[in-house]
Amino acid sequence: MRIYLTSVLVHDQEVALRFYTEVLGFVKKTEVPLGGYRWLTVVSPEDPGGCELLLEPEAHPAATPWKEALVNDGIPAASFAVEDVGAEAERLRGLGVRFTQEPLQMGAVTTAVLDDTCGNLIQLVQAT
Repeated sequence: MRIYLTSVLVHDQEVALRFYTEVLGFVKKTEVPLGGYRWLTVVSPEDPGGCELLLEPEAHPAATPWKEALVNDGIPAASFAVEDVGAEAERLRGLGVRFTQEPLQMGAVTTAVLDDTCGNLIQLVQAT
């Protein structure tokens, strides 16, 4: 068994697609129109056949309060592995990304947390 798909709830799929592709560096894999929304996924360019991230509209009434509670408590909605958290944070800051947690070594990992501009906190993780 392996993880095939996971999702983040986003307030605007177009804004999310731009952020996740142009800023974070993922590539669009699937785009299927579904009424007023799209089945819209991105993948890592390093593993195009790997786990897909669905940029899912936050249309359900519970989505916004749930996301706000996570953000208020500093809890990331997703976690992405990177080779060098410090270098990636520096690159992303240069693109205007706001971090809520600067790179921090915690035992066997170094993490940083960023705002994805779509209502989520995203954690970057480097195994050390």
